[in-house]
Amino acid sequence: MNYSTLFYTLLILMTTHTSTHAQSGKALTVKKTFSRETSVSIDIQADAAIVWTLLTQAADFPRWNSTVISIEGEIGLGNTIKLKSTLDPKRVFKLKVKEFTPEKRLAWGDGQGTRVYTLTPAGNGRLTFSMSEKIGSPMFPLFSKYIPPFDASFEQFAADLKKEAEAIQNTKN
Repeated sequence: MNYSTLFYTLLILMTTHTSTHAQSGKALTVKKTFSRETSVSIDIQADAAIVWTLLTQAADFPRWNSTVISIEGEIGLGNTIKLKSTLDPKRVFKLKVKEFTPEKRLAWGDGQGTRVYTLTPAGNGRLTFSMSEKIGSPMFPLFSKYIPPFDASFEQFAADLKKEAEAIQNTKN
């Protein structure tokens, strides 16, 4: 293989690989010049319906999720929600729900980025919850240093979701 072929192969791999999910509740961040993507995955011993309900009942988020101060609005396709996060408590994020496939996939975001939640059956009453957020733009290098790291927040979000979903599942068993 010549250098030109190797270079183009690596370039294709780098540009087509858009999501890397860390496993076991540990977050992974991939930084590029014009973007940053943080992801986390965790196995949850609960029905997808339970996890989906937790992810889509906006008013209930602050009760079980220690990373969210508040969410206003209804989480549904095309709707706009207002979210306050512990990462930046003074800022209200206005996010549009971009995808809404019950018990499978939810995505919301703004002009700077998109957060995607995915539920994947894992067998034996388990599912894998994955969350990733990619932020970026051509101007990203100018303001990226002002955006706090998401790793700890993502890990806490996944742990909170797992704890609450499994507690609800255990009351049903």
